[in-house]
This record gives sequence, structure tokens and C-alpha cells, in this order.
Amino acid sequence: MSDLIQKLQWRYATKKMNPLKAVPAEKVERILEAARLAPTSSGLQPYEIIVVTSKELRERIKPIAWNQGQITDCSHLLVFAAWDNYTPERINAMFDLVNEQRGSTSEAWENYRKMLLSNYPGRDPQVNFEHAARQAYIGLGAALIAAAFEEVDSTPMEGFDPKALDEILGLKSRGLRSVAILPLGYREEENDWLVNLKKVRRPRDEFITDMV
Repeated sequence: MSDLIQKLQWRYATKKMNPLKAVPAEKVERILEAARLAPTSSGLQPYEIIVVTSKELRERIKPIAWNQGQITDCSHLLVFAAWDNYTPERINAMFDLVNEQRGSTSEAWENYRKMLLSNYPGRDPQVNFEHAARQAYIGLGAALIAAAFEEVDSTPMEGFDPKALDEILGLKSRGLRSVAILPLGYREEENDWLVNLKKVRRPRDEFITDMV
């Protein structure tokens, strides 16, 4: 079994984290970098990650997240926040960044830009937000796997009031809407009911179909 698979076997949605044990900054940065490098549709990266370490902010977030203890017991709370809409400015910024970094462009690339500009901004903003949110979940998955690789505990969560969280973090003014949160920390084994339970997943033949 590969090291990565072993670590994915090790990870679980940690229910009780040790509030006295912080994740080293270098591990957090590698987890964030994995999310930054995750693929997104058209390479637009239509989401951002807000890293909340402030105890005061996490105390404010906890009541609007079903009072889940991981919010305050973790050392780093990652908030995945998607763009509220695709705008010409956002699309152009990413295409311009690609051109700058690569030092060139092409007719096909610029035609692709024009295609997105003619389609995305004219769609319903909610449709665009939902599309952006799906891209954020790709980054969330990358962060989860990276955390396991770093042997850092994590718990992906949708159990919170997005509008309330957006207000606490001032996301609306930045054109962002929260979609998922990810506490990072270390399990407190003696107080976590889930830690020693067998990981259960559907068997391969019920989960994967091979078309040969």
C-alpha cells in the first residue's frame, strides 16, 4: 500500500481536536499550496481561502456553525469562499496573469478569452456562483488530501450559516460567498468517539465501474 493511501486510511473527520496543539506554519502552508495548485475550470481559480487563526473570530463563528467544537479547538480554520459572480474584470485578470507569466499569448488563447467573456458574465449570478463553488470544492479536496499527507487532522464542514459567516468575515464587500470550512488541528484521542472506529467505505465493485 502506498504512503498516500495509508495516510488516507489514517484520516477521518476529527470530532475532537486538541486546543493546546497547533499545526506548524510550514505544514499549513503546504496544505494551502496544494489547494492553490488544484485544477479549476478554465484555470480561473474562482475562489479564495481565508485562514482564520484569531480566537475571537473563531468564537464568533462557532455559534453559527452548530456550536461544533472543532471551530475553536482547531489551530487554523480555512474558509473556502467562491466568487459571487463571473465578471469581465475577473476573467480578464486571470487571462492577463497567464499571458504575463508565460510571456506570450496566441490567437487560440485570446479567442478562448473572448468566448468566456461572451458567455459567463451574461449568465444569472447564482448560476455563476454555483459553478464557482464547485471549483472551490476541488480545492477543498486537495487540501484534505494534503492534510492527510502531512498527518494533520481536518474536518470538512458545510454545517454553518453562510450568510452569517460572510458577514463576520466581510466577504460580501469582496465579492465572495462562503461555501465550506475546514478546521485543521490534531485529534484529542481520549475524547474523540470516532477515532478508533473502523473506516467504512463501499467496496470497490459497488463504487467503481470498469468499462473495458
